[in-house]
Formats: sequence, C-alpha cells, structure tokens
Amino acid sequence: MGSITEVYSSVCKELKLRTNRYILEVLQETEGKTGDITLKLTGNDRLRKVEKVTNKDALALSRTLRDNDSVTGLDLRYNCITDEGAGHLADLLKENVCLRSLDLTCNDIQTDGAEYIAKSLTCNDALLSLRLTGNKIGNGGAMHFASMLQVNSTLQELDVADSDLGTQSVIAFAIVLNNNKSLRSVNISRPLLFSHQEETAVHLSGMLVVNQCLRELHLGKMGMTDCGVERLTDALRTNYTLKYLDLRCNRLTRDGARCLAKVLKNNGTLEILDLASNRIEDDGAFYLSQAIALPTCNLKALSIPSNNIATVGLVSLSRAMQANNTLTHIYIWGNRLEEPVCQAFSDLLSSGRLSSEQTDVCVYEVDGCVCLAEVFHGLKRHYYWTPSYGQDVNPASNAAVALTNTTLS
Repeated sequence: MGSITEVYSSVCKELKLRTNRYILEVLQETEGKTGDITLKLTGNDRLRKVEKVTNKDALALSRTLRDNDSVTGLDLRYNCITDEGAGHLADLLKENVCLRSLDLTCNDIQTDGAEYIAKSLTCNDALLSLRLTGNKIGNGGAMHFASMLQVNSTLQELDVADSDLGTQSVIAFAIVLNNNKSLRSVNISRPLLFSHQEETAVHLSGMLVVNQCLRELHLGKMGMTDCGVERLTDALRTNYTLKYLDLRCNRLTRDGARCLAKVLKNNGTLEILDLASNRIEDDGAFYLSQAIALPTCNLKALSIPSNNIATVGLVSLSRAMQANNTLTHIYIWGNRLEEPVCQAFSDLLSSGRLSSEQTDVCVYEVDGCVCLAEVFHGLKRHYYWTPSYGQDVNPASNAAVALTNTTLS
C-alpha cells in the first residue's frame, strides 16, 4: 500500500471522481507524521483556498481511509455533505477500527443520514466522539441515535444540539441514559419543544438519579424555567459524577439560582456551571456567592453573562472568590458593570487572584475611574465557528475544553 495521498488519488481514478485539491493538500501535510492524525477538512477555513467537501468527496474519503490505521480524527465541519455523503461515512465507520472522532457540524444531514450513521454505530466499537451540531436530523433522526445508544457501549461524546429534536426524542435520550454506561457527554441543546409542563426536565432528573457515568450535560435553549431546574437539582443532590452542567439561554430566575446554590453547598462534584443569558439578577448571584464561599464548594468555572446582575450580586461574587480559591474562571460581561463592580474585579485581577485569561473582562481607566471592557474569553466561544487565525481551541476562549480534559480524565 502506498502513501495516503497515493491511495486517495488512485481511489478517485478508480471511481472516476475529480480530485478535490483541498483534500489532497491536507493529505499531503500528513505525510511523514507519526502518531494519531486528525484530518481537518473544515469548509470555513479562511487561511487556505477551500474546496468544500461534497458527497462524492465523502465517498472517496471513505474508500481511502477504509484500511488506514493512522487517521483517528475526521473534522468535516461546514461542508456540503447530505444524507448521501452520510451513507458513505457510515460505510467507513462499519469497516474502520481506528477512527475515534467524527465532526459533521453544520452540514446538510437529515433524518435518513442520521439513520445511516446510527445503524453503523451499532456495530462500531472504535468511535468515541460524534458531533452533528446544526444538522436538521429532526425527531426521527434523534430517535435512531437513542436506539443506537441501547446497543453501542463505546461512544463517549454525542452532540446533537441545534438539530431540531422534539419532546419524544429528548425523553428517549433520557430513558436510554438510565442504562447506558459509556456516554460521558451529551448535548441536546435547542430542541423544538412546544409544551410548558417541563416533561423533559422530569425525565432528565430521573435519569440523573440513576446514571452515575455522565460527566457533562448540555441543556441550553430549552426554555427551562425554575420549576424544571428544581427537578434537576433534586436529582443532583444524589448524583456524584456530573461535573459540567450547561443551562445557558433558558428562563431561570433567582429561584432557579437558589436551587443550584443548594446543590453547590451540599454536593461537591459540580465543577463547571454555565448560566449565561438567563435572568438570575442580584438575588440569584447572591445565593450562588453564599455557596461558592463555603469550603465544600468545588466549583471551578461560573459563566453568568447577560443575567441583569448589578452591584450587589457581582460584588458578592468577588468577595466569595476571596474566601474560596477553588473558583478560577468567572465570566460576567453583559451585566450592569457599575463602578463598585469594576473596582472589585480590578482588585481581583491586580492581586493575581483572577487571571486575565480566565475572565471575559479587562480593566482600563478613564479620568481616574476604573472601567471594564469585554475580552473574547469564555467557556465555549468557538463552539459554532473556527477563528480565522490563532488556535482553533484557544484555552482562553474555550476554557471548558481544558477544564473538562482535566476533570474528566
């Protein structure tokens, strides 16, 4: 067998397909490399001339990588892959025993493509991470993945956020996770839910009581209210494995924050809490600060941008950070950053208690007044896109990646 570039060229010739120059260039860059290789074929790379991957290119890649044991990651974000291309990649998953991660974020895969991939994973014991973010697989496609999780005992990370899931499939995931022992991270954010009775929260809370393997749970943009959060926190009091809870862009108020504060006081497992774009206000921030100040709280990162928090809440959080050194990352931009708040966080930064790489504000001074400006830092600022320069996974802009790598290991 020749080099991977030669194999790709011969496959294209055999199948009478046009060679994709972008794929060829990326494959050439892997020549001579040892160890695990990830093929980064993102369709939105601004630093090189990109020719987006199509269904025919997916077929060529599938044939090229079928017997390859050096490529362990395939990054195909932002391309033009549809159900047909998903079928070719499913064939690859059936035959390749070395591929560990597959990222298909923001392609055009729908229900049929989801079914192909899900069925291939019932007989695949190699893939650890699968991202289908932004593909409109719908309720039907998600149900196929829920069925797959009853059989697959290898997959550790599944991301189907922004994929038009319905109430039925979200509940199906919750039921399947009662028995699945391999999945460590699941993202089911932004489903299309039309009920206000919090049925999904009820089933997810029941799952958290039973499941002692899940480490990350992403429930953003679910329209969850304080009632749903209360059900979740009731379960979290007896769950000692979940480390990352993502509740951004919901409808939480101070009452939901109070429930979460009780969990932080009594359960030292939770390490990352994302409450961005809710409305916990001063009272909610104060409840959280009381929990954070306790030595039993092991929270490492708190994200609360755009929560209508003013001086009382933010200053109380800064004081809690002085009392407990465990909290190292805090994100506050989008709240009411009045002068006492600016001074409090200026003191945290100047004293070294808070690193400038671990918050989303920086200090500047105008006419003797201390002010705060936004810095592009956060837990997952590069979740939906890749930067045009610099690191794709910059620790300052994607702190959750570095934190979960340590907490989940």
